[in-house]
Amino acid sequence: MSLLFTPRAVGPLTLKNRIVVAPMCQYSAVDGVPQPWHAQHVARMALSGAGLVVIEATGVEAAGRISWADVGLWNDEQEAAFARILRDIRTYSDTPIGIQLGHAGRKASTNPPWIDHGGPAPADQAWETVSASALAYRDGWHVPTALDADGMDRVVEAFAQAARRADRAGFDLVELHAAHGYLLTQFLSPLSNARTDDHGGALENRMRFPLRVAQAVRDAWPRTKALGVRFNGSDWTEGGITIEEAQVFGRALHDMGYDYLHLTSGGNVATARIPGDQPGYQVPFAEAVKAAAPEATVMAVGMIVTPRQAEDLLVAGKADLIAVARAVLDDPNWGHHAATALGRPEALPRPYERAGVERWPGYATARSASN
Repeated sequence: MSLLFTPRAVGPLTLKNRIVVAPMCQYSAVDGVPQPWHAQHVARMALSGAGLVVIEATGVEAAGRISWADVGLWNDEQEAAFARILRDIRTYSDTPIGIQLGHAGRKASTNPPWIDHGGPAPADQAWETVSASALAYRDGWHVPTALDADGMDRVVEAFAQAARRADRAGFDLVELHAAHGYLLTQFLSPLSNARTDDHGGALENRMRFPLRVAQAVRDAWPRTKALGVRFNGSDWTEGGITIEEAQVFGRALHDMGYDYLHLTSGGNVATARIPGDQPGYQVPFAEAVKAAAPEATVMAVGMIVTPRQAEDLLVAGKADLIAVARAVLDDPNWGHHAATALGRPEALPRPYERAGVERWPGYATARSASN
């Protein structure tokens, strides 16, 4: 029996399998409002055969977007647009849909990646950025304003309000974004946090603001729905976040009532050398956090490309859930193909059934050619 296709409880939510479509920015919104592109993208993922789909990093305030083309969830128009997408999906798919809530901090106010390599936005589309400290992400980038007490209060409330909007819109799950060098990571990492007050220095202080945000989201999000968090296991740079610190942070979030811990890495140092071409390069972070909190549900991500690779990671006990990203962009039926490859073929949506392994003589030839 395939472990990848064994159901898994994630807090109050039960997933039909262990495959999660990870959040992937589409850089296609207008004023934070999701567009028809988002509707078709999420729909494709909802039909992929995954047990859960998580929508891309979503700014909790306008200044929290990564780029001027990112989605947001700070006003009624955005909430209504997401609600429409979810209502449509529910007419043909019961796949749980989550949303990742985040704030880009000093990495905000950029272009989409296909414009000037995602560098700082031009003056007419830019805005003031904030961070733990007044340290630019890289040379030539804007210098952020260090958040003061009022600014931290504002951001905390923005996260809480976005969680409430996500609930009203009909999402099944929220994932708090505390990774990839965005605002919460900027507080966590000694490489971006040079504060000398009670939010800087020792790990206990650096965790203070991220945990405050996490508690606000926990309080705002219903206990009847699942709640997770994505955070870094490493900055891939000496002096940055250590795996031991990630273990402490993960334990604190689990104890707070977060239903899963999603381990990733990098993004906080522009010059870091990340071995992103190595299969499973981030799995050791998930494994370490799982070892420190064995009762927690832990998700692994990062160049997990094949069904057998995913299955083997689960069997080895390195994680409980497997997140796929670019692999499912490349193959929107990744989950269905994984089920067949592991001997657990699942029913395709009825209009597509005749393209499945049991009804299409060309299935094996097509899959062999694509591999």
